[in-house]
Parts: sequence; structure tokens; C-alpha cells
Amino acid sequence: MKIKYTTMIVKDMDESIKFYTEVMGFKIDSQYDLGPAGAITLLKGEGETMVEIIQNPVNEPGLFSMGMDVENLDTTLEELKAKGAKVTMEPTPITVGTLAFIEDPNGVRIALIQHH
Repeated sequence: MKIKYTTMIVKDMDESIKFYTEVMGFKIDSQYDLGPAGAITLLKGEGETMVEIIQNPVNEPGLFSMGMDVENLDTTLEELKAKGAKVTMEPTPITVGTLAFIEDPNGVRIALIQHH
């Protein structure tokens, strides 16, 4: 598995974009307007790992999850379950592939994504 992104919920998208681009030196990779559900911006620094920031009316600001890229989601989930991982969302089709969530002992969400 390799880390693909970290997701943070932010209270002000414009302020957060300004911080990550002007202060941290990240570049905007892509942006998605979700209408009343909020907005998503993917930011890229050096290397392949990205920062995903989300502003929505549901979640509190802070670290939301860490995304991991996997080759075979079903196999990876079975291996993790056998080692005692807590699955919080079974595999679900998404636009770019299939997504599942596990949780670490601290309650941190770990997204496992098999891309098309």
C-alpha cells in the first residue's frame, strides 16, 4: 500500500487554499464543487502524495482520513481483517474505482482505494 492522500475538513476553503498554496508552496491539482454538500480541492506538493481539503456542512474541521492506494481491494481487506482491522465501510464503487474504510485504534479513518 502507498499513501495517496490525507483528507482534512476545513472551515474556510478559500483561506485554506491560500495557506497551502502561498505559505506551503502546494499547487492546486483539481477542484470539485459539490453544491450544497460542499467543495473539495486536491493540492499537490513534491512527490505523489496529495492533500485533499473538504469544506462541508456536516463534518467538524480537522484530520478526516488518510487514503491508501491498493492493487486489489478485496485481497487487501481480507488480509487486514485477518490481522484484526476494523472495517467501517465495505467496498463501494466510486468514480475512480472502489473504496472501503478501516479504522486504526485511535479512530482515524483509513480509506483503501483500488483505482480503475
